[in-house]
Amino acid sequence: MFDVFETVYEPAEDSFLLAKNLTIKKGDLVLDVGSGCGLLAILAAQKAQKVVATDVNPYAVRCVMHNAFLNGVADKIEVRQGNLFDPVEARESFGVILFNAPYLPSEAWEEHDLASQAWVGGESGRNVIDRFIIKSPEYLKKNGTILLVQSTLSNVEQSLRMFAEHGLDACIVAERKVAFETIVVVEARH
Repeated sequence: MFDVFETVYEPAEDSFLLAKNLTIKKGDLVLDVGSGCGLLAILAAQKAQKVVATDVNPYAVRCVMHNAFLNGVADKIEVRQGNLFDPVEARESFGVILFNAPYLPSEAWEEHDLASQAWVGGESGRNVIDRFIIKSPEYLKKNGTILLVQSTLSNVEQSLRMFAEHGLDACIVAERKVAFETIVVVEARH
């Protein structure tokens, strides 16, 4: 059971595609960046030792906590407010890092409210994705895995190249065609 608060991203095809391809081992430490309502954090917490769920949206932070209690995993999820890796300590590292990125291209002149931060990725759709890829290896344990969801509208090939430039092997592990785009799950590993 999940509740989605107003101004919080409601799970859609991208969230469900990542959930379907989520592999968590017993004892994993998981970081769910941009957790939204907490769907992925809660699914991960079923097996993980601990999940750190972050979101820039204060309503999403409250929503994750609420849903963690509803689903009986509140003791395994720590929720923090902040942008990308800002709420994560430099010494922390994770076996699995998840990110359903804001990937839709948008014009600079378009107004963006709190809720739209969950999907608006700037003119190229890569504003947040690029920052995530650059920083994510710093928080990934040796032999860890990153799962990034994005759209073909935001240049998946560039993500694969950037992961390689930062010492990770990356490939597309799942995709789903929807309306005007294809949603993909990119997996990156040491």
